[in-house]
Amino acid sequence: MSREDIFTIKIEDKDYPKLLKKISIPPKLLYLRGKLFKNEFCFAIVGTRRCSDYGREIAFDIAKDLAQAGISVVSGMARGIDTMAHQGALEGKGRTIAVLGTGLDEKSIYPQQNLKLVKKILENEGCLISEYPPGTSGRKQNFPERNRIISGMSLGILVIEAKFGSGALITAQWAQKQGRKVFALPGSIHSLNSKGPHSLIKEGAKLVENANDILEELKLAKIERKKIKGESLEENLILEVLEQGNLHIDKIIEKTKLPSQKVSASLSLMEIYGRVKNLGGNVYALMR
Repeated sequence: MSREDIFTIKIEDKDYPKLLKKISIPPKLLYLRGKLFKNEFCFAIVGTRRCSDYGREIAFDIAKDLAQAGISVVSGMARGIDTMAHQGALEGKGRTIAVLGTGLDEKSIYPQQNLKLVKKILENEGCLISEYPPGTSGRKQNFPERNRIISGMSLGILVIEAKFGSGALITAQWAQKQGRKVFALPGSIHSLNSKGPHSLIKEGAKLVENANDILEELKLAKIERKKIKGESLEENLILEVLEQGNLHIDKIIEKTKLPSQKVSASLSLMEIYGRVKNLGGNVYALMR
């Protein structure tokens, strides 16, 4: 990515994001890479870098569903929840926008492990945004500042897994100040990552279980989900048990009472054809 590929947009320009222009401290100048559409609906998904399989799955699924509903998914391209939100939107064949706390040149982008994700975002008509010029490294103070842009250009924000004091909660605070709708995913009461979302729910944030909870609150068209069907009796048995939630392959074998080799072979085929996904460690989930 060369610096010549990065262009700027001023707050006075007609293509500057309308919602962002209305916040209390809008950036006077934005650096862009990719496409920025004038009248698109944007929604932000943020959360912890150190997320659970549960958080990763939900971030991916909700982002995918929102993208399929025509929503542009905004996040900060950090490890963990942000990365899964961008990937989910791409899987849903939609747009995703990454707001960075660094310059947009290849050497400055953080984290460097997401350079392949950057390429995919740009190849799929997405966009990278920053208020920092090329060559700006990831200074600690930059990230809380950029969070006001994530919320400021979005209709609302969903927080998925965040400890007290995390950057995701800073983004939620910006959203509240900006008059944006705040949503939160509930989790285990024993997890520190649930403390942030649960505190937001207690303060009035909308509890979210799926993308339709968000679309309904924003008064946008809801998604009609079709039930996934397998190609064999074995596949349908596996799909049936996965309807109850994510399962390790050993639990799938136990619940379906199918031979281990049959389950393993079926899961491999189902993953190839996009019916299930391996979340890591042989934990499988339905492709919603």
